[in-house]
Amino acid sequence: MRADGEPGTAAEPAHPHALRAPKAGATASLLTDYFELFKVRVTGLVVMTAWAGFYLGSMRSGVSSVQPKLLAALVGIGMVSAGAAALNEAMERKLDAKMIRTAQRPMATGRISLLHGVAVALAAIAGGGTLLALQTNPVTAWLTLLTALLYVVLYTPLKRLTTIATFIGAFPGAMPPLLGWTAARGQIEWQGVALFAILFVWQFPHFMAISWLYREDYARAGIRMLPVVQPDGWSTVLEALTYAVLMIPVSLLPVYLHMVGRTYAVAALVLGAAYLAYTIRFARIPWASKRSQAESKMYARDLLKVSVIYLPLLLTILMLNAAGRR
Repeated sequence: MRADGEPGTAAEPAHPHALRAPKAGATASLLTDYFELFKVRVTGLVVMTAWAGFYLGSMRSGVSSVQPKLLAALVGIGMVSAGAAALNEAMERKLDAKMIRTAQRPMATGRISLLHGVAVALAAIAGGGTLLALQTNPVTAWLTLLTALLYVVLYTPLKRLTTIATFIGAFPGAMPPLLGWTAARGQIEWQGVALFAILFVWQFPHFMAISWLYREDYARAGIRMLPVVQPDGWSTVLEALTYAVLMIPVSLLPVYLHMVGRTYAVAALVLGAAYLAYTIRFARIPWASKRSQAESKMYARDLLKVSVIYLPLLLTILMLNAAGRR
């Protein structure tokens, strides 16, 4: 069904001022559009990683992580993240309309107007920031708002200008666990920075897989991802491999900082080796793309799947082992 409902029929009142019932499905359609506008799946990942940071930080304090401050932190961080995502869609609505995978987004199609989208985005950011300031601490509130600002004001416009935007975008992308940590602890500490580093490095093989899968879309919209600027795939492979190798020592930082025990160390090594193995497999794309685009996309898709399994597993083991320290 269209977002504005079905066209009128002969059975409807003909008088222009006649009262009409709300169009069937209008509320459901708007909720679906908000789901897309706020990028709820991505926002869910933000909330999940922030929760991991809060849990680990609260354990460090010797305070139970099940408390009202946890809910306030996750809701506040989620609201700011959702608002930033909506502003991103507002700024890129014309670009989204050119790409197959984003052409049906609510602002790209006009189902949600620019004014509507910006208004709800700013309301979400203001509400989330206020909640964090009142219920957690100023450090978390300011860091969260700075993260949204970096994502919207710097990363979003740079995507059309330089491939360095991917590196810059990894900074706001890695902030949620550090935000969770500061919400629990009230200050930036090395343990929280270690969680930031894990997420920062994890993103690059993940991003390279996505950018290779959708390189035609990005090229159509003029977004300067590595596979668009250097379509042979070698730079994409090099960046993915570099960070997949780096992922192994970075994932062990919680061990060096005495946050976890040997169980996590072994698990991190095994998971890191698997992530690296699939990235090495992804390194076949320069040759595979000459034979078959479908084959090269298969390697990218497999790496993408592994990346989204790797991160929740690593964080879950980190949280469980932090409790036992064995």
